[in-house]
This record gives sequence, structure tokens and C-alpha cells, in this order.
Amino acid sequence: MAHLIRHKISNKITNTVHTVSNKSQAKVSGVFARLGFQAATDEEGLGFAECDDLDYDYRQGMQMDVMQREDSGQGGHMEDGGEDGDGDSHYQRDGTGPRGTLKTSLSLEEAKPKITSWDAGWNVTNAIQGMFVLGLPYAILHGGYLGLFLIIFAAVVCCYTGKILIACLYEDNEDGIKVRVRDSYVDIANACCAPRFPALGGHVVNVAQIIELVMTCILYVVVSGNLMYNSFPGFPISQKAWSVVATAALLPCAFLKNLKAVSKLSFLCTLAHFVINILVIAYCLSRAREWAWEKVKFYIDVKKFPISIGIIVFSYTSQIFLPSLEGNMQKPSEFHCMMDWTHIAACVLKGLFALVAYLTWADTTKEVITDNLPYSIRAVVNLFLVAKALLSYPLPFFAAVEVMEKSLFQEGGRSVFPDCYGPNGQLKTWGLGLRVTLVVFTLLMAVFVPHFALLMGLTGSLTGAGLAFLLPSLFHLKLQWRNLQWHHVFFDVAIFFVGGICAISGLIHSIEGLIEAFTYDLPD
Repeated sequence: MAHLIRHKISNKITNTVHTVSNKSQAKVSGVFARLGFQAATDEEGLGFAECDDLDYDYRQGMQMDVMQREDSGQGGHMEDGGEDGDGDSHYQRDGTGPRGTLKTSLSLEEAKPKITSWDAGWNVTNAIQGMFVLGLPYAILHGGYLGLFLIIFAAVVCCYTGKILIACLYEDNEDGIKVRVRDSYVDIANACCAPRFPALGGHVVNVAQIIELVMTCILYVVVSGNLMYNSFPGFPISQKAWSVVATAALLPCAFLKNLKAVSKLSFLCTLAHFVINILVIAYCLSRAREWAWEKVKFYIDVKKFPISIGIIVFSYTSQIFLPSLEGNMQKPSEFHCMMDWTHIAACVLKGLFALVAYLTWADTTKEVITDNLPYSIRAVVNLFLVAKALLSYPLPFFAAVEVMEKSLFQEGGRSVFPDCYGPNGQLKTWGLGLRVTLVVFTLLMAVFVPHFALLMGLTGSLTGAGLAFLLPSLFHLKLQWRNLQWHHVFFDVAIFFVGGICAISGLIHSIEGLIEAFTYDLPD
């Protein structure tokens, strides 16, 4: 009797606890649903279930494959069980899948060349240690020690947001194993906006990517004209005219179908760029006795420092291609380690380069630091940098063209315009015309807005902060909310608000700087 009473009491207590827990969970879920951070919708849940099914099918298929190889080795072929054999080879639970589909997909996946973590690290280093470090001493000019701190802070934040962006590509399957269910930045954005606006996020990301890539092309033309003008000051040719000459050399980019040949030259030129950085630092060290330590202070130029924020942020942006890079790694588990050492190296090298260069020239530091070098050294260094800029131009140009073609011309019946390519894969005349138009557009922008630092700050504030700070933290909160600990939520929210403030202030001051430069006809 006592045992029965205890059993009834324990059941009532258990039911009460479950009821209270469910109600509280429903209230909390309702609050976060209003904020947009809700649990997976039915469509997302169905998608994850399908991914679990695929994972199950894959494991079952691998087991079937092993069994069939053993049977074939023993000569145990079935003569009468043709249909059963076919059904088994489908590797589906219900036996309705197409024959050999999984084997084909696996063989294609294995045929794709994979890269090592060192190769991936080189690609990231090439993105965040490129030409645009030449503008970092100018950021120290207007930020002092706070500019150095920002170089470190931006490295930490961009490394973190790169990792959480990759985390958004994965979901847990029924066994608690991480499964890659998305392939690109656009897929992540679309998943966040589903089910109400399933394509809105992708369009936003595509526009931001195109703006950043085209602005990068413009900056290459601007810096080429600037470097050539300062290398040969005795020539009666203006910076704008040098930009036209540089663009004439870039017109063949319109015919690009792949980047194999360009990649080899770009690799050699990137090595040359590291050598040039070492030469600049060596020259600065030779003047160490004249360093102006008193000029580096804990102050900021309220009007110019927000532009410096955009410059620093833009020099670290690599989030655009991280999903593709991680997907092509031989060991994706090494991605986090690769991000750590590449950003630590970038932080140390950028900080040293910016500080040493600023200490050497102090208040006379120019937008492109090589303009401060003596003429005898400047001409040689600038010629190498011009070659580096011209050979780097095809990479963002080709990426911008690819994004535009996929979003506007190659979406089947949903595309806005007809396909740029013919049935045999040949580029159509009007498609070639669009590419030439894009090259000419970068020239026109470089001619009419030839201010390297202001353009770099504008791009970093407009799209760099969005793609590197705002969107990754927002997407991480939305897609991974159920798995986040409190400190992850704190970091994401803090990065979103700090990045938003920096982006808005940098954008406003960059536009003000451009207006001032045009109003008072300031030198390029």
C-alpha cells in the first residue's frame, strides 16, 4: 500500500515538473521567435531529416559495397535475383533510388582535387596580406596606438567570424555528428531568411560580394596609377593617364575562362610582394635612430580615424571564399588551426610594418607608404608593386563576373537575362561586351575617384564590415542558437553592435572625406 502511494505521488510530481518545464520552454521559445532566433522550422527540420537519411544511405551503401566486393571475390554472383540485386545496389531504404547514383557521386567527389591545410593557409594569407597593407601606416597616422590595437582586434574578430561562418555550414544529424548541409555564404544567408523570404539573404550577400570585388578591382587600378605617377614624376603624364595605361593592359581579362596561368604568375608576384615589404622594413630600420616615437600617441583624429577603421577591416576580409576553401580541404578539421596561425602571422606582420613605417616618416606618411621612399628605391619597388597589382586584378574581376553570371544569367528559367554562353560553352559576343564594360567601369571609377585610402575605407565600411562582422555573427545566432553557450551569444551580439557602429561611422566619414577631396580639389 505504501509503495502504491509513493508511486502515485512520484508520478504526480514528475507530471507537474514536465508541465512547468514545457510551459516555460514554450514561453522562452515564443520570446526568441519574436526576435527571430527560433528553433528549426518544419521545412528546416525536414531538410535535416533528409540529410540524416542521406547520411544513413551513405553508411548503408558503404556496407553494401564491401559485401558485394566480398561476394564478387568469392564468385558468389546471383543468377536469379536480378531485381533484388538492383534494389540493393540503389543504396536506398525503400529501394527506389537510381542505380549507382551514390557510387557516381562518391567517385566524382573523390576526383575533385583537395588542398592541404598549408595550401588553404597560403590562400588566406594571400587575401589578408596583399597590396592593401600599404595603407596601414596611414591608419596609424590618424589613430596612434589605438590604430595598432585595432589591427590586433580586427585580426581576432575576423578569425572568430570566419570560424563561426563555417560552423553555419553544418548541422547535427540524428547521431549527433556534424554534417555539412550548406556549401556557400549564399546558402547560409538563404537558410537564415527561410521560410518567409528564402532567396532574400542570397541576393543581399551577392550584392555585397559584387560591390566588394568590383571595388577591389578599382583599388588595383587606382594604386597602379598612383605608383606609376610617383615612380616617374618627371614624365608629363598624370595619375589618371597612368590609370588608363594600366587598364589597357587589363582588357584581356575580359577573355578569361580560367585562372590557371594567372595563378602561377600571381604566386610569384606575391612572393615578390613579401620581398618588397622586407625591403621597406629594412630601409626603415636603417633610419631607426630618427624614429619619431613621440609622434605615436594615445589620441585619435575623430574625423579621419573612422576611415582608418575601414582600411584595417578591409585588409582582413577573406570571408567571401572561406566556405569554398574549407569544402576543398583534405582535412576540414584543421580549418580552425589554419585560421589561427594565418591571422596571428598577419597581425604580427601588419602591426610591425605599420608601426615601423609610421615611425620613419611620422606626420609626412602618405596614403601609399611606398610614395615616401627615396626616388632611387621607390621606382624599383613601385614597378614590382604595379606588376603585382595588375596580376592580382584578374582574381577579383573573374570572381565578380562569376557571381554576376550565376545570379543574373545562369539560373535556368529564373534568370533575368539570357545565358552568356552558347551551346558549346563559347562566350557570346554580348557576354564579352559586358565583361569589357566592367573593365571600363573600373577605369572610370579609378579616374574620377583616385583616392586610394578613402576608397579603401569606404569599401571596408560598406561591405567589409558587413561580410566580416555583421552577417557572420547574425547568421551564427540564427542557425546555431540551440547549440550556443552564453559566452558565444555575448561575443556574437557584441561583434554585431561594435561592427555596426564602426561600419556606420566609417561610411559617413569616408563619404565626407570624398566630398571634401572633390570640393577643395585635394591632391590624389
